[in-house]
Amino acid sequence: MGSVKRFYNPGYRNRADMSNRGRPRSFDRDLALRRALEVFWAKGYEGAQIADLTLAMGINPPSFYAAFGSKEAAFREALELYLGTSGAGSMRVLDEVATVQEAIEAMLRESVESALAAPHAKGCLVVLGLVNCAPDNAPLGGHLAEMRHTTFRRLQQRVERGVRDGDLPAHVDTKALAAFYCTVMQGLSLRARDGASREELLGTVTLSMSILNAHETPSPANRRSSRTGARRVRPMNIGPEADEKQRGQKDLHSVKGRPSASRS
Repeated sequence: MGSVKRFYNPGYRNRADMSNRGRPRSFDRDLALRRALEVFWAKGYEGAQIADLTLAMGINPPSFYAAFGSKEAAFREALELYLGTSGAGSMRVLDEVATVQEAIEAMLRESVESALAAPHAKGCLVVLGLVNCAPDNAPLGGHLAEMRHTTFRRLQQRVERGVRDGDLPAHVDTKALAAFYCTVMQGLSLRARDGASREELLGTVTLSMSILNAHETPSPANRRSSRTGARRVRPMNIGPEADEKQRGQKDLHSVKGRPSASRS
């Protein structure tokens, strides 16, 4: 299993060991890999058969195995290509945008565009490429799970940076926020695969941002709401410490809303 550190490298570099033995190849290996990526993206790892791959690549099975070694090796290369091209944007913007609120919104919007961009497939290859896998493919399934966990760690680090920068209050549950937005991002991918429109997906992004924007701290570098006149959303408590407080609020509302006894 390769190091997860290279998964979000914006530049893709082919690292396969290309043998010089035998006759020279009569096909473009990079183009063949792009065609393999399209098949894996559309059908998933287990759904993509060797016949599907060789047909899309325009090569025969012996040439496929000579060039890539195995279906799993080809899939791993396709994943690296995906994360260096189509799947690179959502992680890149986390570090490019100033505030954590803007960074996470940009990440989610980029995820929507990436999920809808390919005409042959919808959704994220890392999320949907291999979900329920056969026992023989468990190592590859674990490989993808680790990649998804890498996304979670990157997101939590960005939220923690937002706390240090003063974008968020110090008491915010950074792990809970990171888990929430990872869930939103993966859900967007699944909804895109099911045919959801761009309007629906972007609406989900906007709604999800109300949670983070409600925790925005009023600092000189972070006053988007006051500049735009946007209505502030009442902060939503995040984390286990909020449970008792929320139950008390519900009890208070139920007492206030109870009808008074009628006079005889």
